[in-house]
Amino acid sequence: MYAIVKTGGKQYKVAVGDKLNIEKLDVAVGEKVELPTICVIDGDKVEADPAKAAETKVVATVIEQFKGKKAIIFKFKKRKNYKRLRGHRQQLTRVQIESIG
Repeated sequence: MYAIVKTGGKQYKVAVGDKLNIEKLDVAVGEKVELPTICVIDGDKVEADPAKAAETKVVATVIEQFKGKKAIIFKFKKRKNYKRLRGHRQQLTRVQIESIG
């Protein structure tokens, strides 16, 4: 059994026991969080209706809060002496899926 959940503007395919990195949630480490469900697949049975799939609860436990890898942003215009170098590290949350349904 697995489900498709939506968080941080992205969709993830999750099963029980999976660990995944999602955009930062304002939840303390060790607390449980419920993720909104879009679709639930259980063997041959597929529940694709978002209204009915939303009734299925996907519960995850927050393992840690951390920063992702640095992304380098470099802007350059030839022959204009224009160069800009910036870095960015996204705030992330690592969660473990505890239960589906």
